[in-house]
Amino acid sequence: MSQQIEINAALREDKGKGASRRLRRLTNKVPGIIYGGDTSPQPLTLNADELTKAMQQEAFYSQILSVVVDGTGQQAVVRDLQRHPASDKVLHVDFLRIRADKPIQVHVPLHFINEENCVGVRQGGGNLGHNLIEVEISCLPADLPEFIEVDVENLELGHSLHLSDLVLPQGLTIVALTYGEERDIPVVSVHQPRGAAEEEGELDAEAAGEEGEEAVGDAETSEDSTASGDDAGEAPSDD
Repeated sequence: MSQQIEINAALREDKGKGASRRLRRLTNKVPGIIYGGDTSPQPLTLNADELTKAMQQEAFYSQILSVVVDGTGQQAVVRDLQRHPASDKVLHVDFLRIRADKPIQVHVPLHFINEENCVGVRQGGGNLGHNLIEVEISCLPADLPEFIEVDVENLELGHSLHLSDLVLPQGLTIVALTYGEERDIPVVSVHQPRGAAEEEGELDAEAAGEEGEEAVGDAETSEDSTASGDDAGEAPSDD
């Protein structure tokens, strides 16, 4: 596991939407809150630049952080992150305190390996399609991984790896699978290139058309033969 990320914060005295807007606009600060566990929720103030730097690390979103509030560290995970819809600027961040003896649910990134050796791509000429880039898991804090590897080397053309196919470290459960088999969605697939699929469809249509034409031709030939036979069997006219 990589070195734990430390987030410095201060207790926030002013509350409310107006106070939060002033905080963001005038002081380059970001409002937040930390809650959960046996301690009361604490409104926080975080330095926007320090928060942005921490967010550049993949582990920020999936690992246990040390949120230092006025000198006291608290173990927590990011529970929610609100951004401005236009600028993508962080408006508010929620941290959830964790306990060593209580399972947590966290989204963990997926790392796809052996893509260059994938059978369906290298031999079948297909394209890899990533349906998911992260997965929500449940585990004790001590078992939380930085990421989950997905090996696609043996994935063949037209096939997929589903959630149930993922190889998980001990102690992990995929949250979606606890709701039933219908939630066992594809994670990654190898599909035929779009142009090749369209070309194959056109060839199939042409073949079907040719078969249809041959069938019509055979039917017409049969009708002509029957008609000739009928004429030969007619009685001579008395005229």
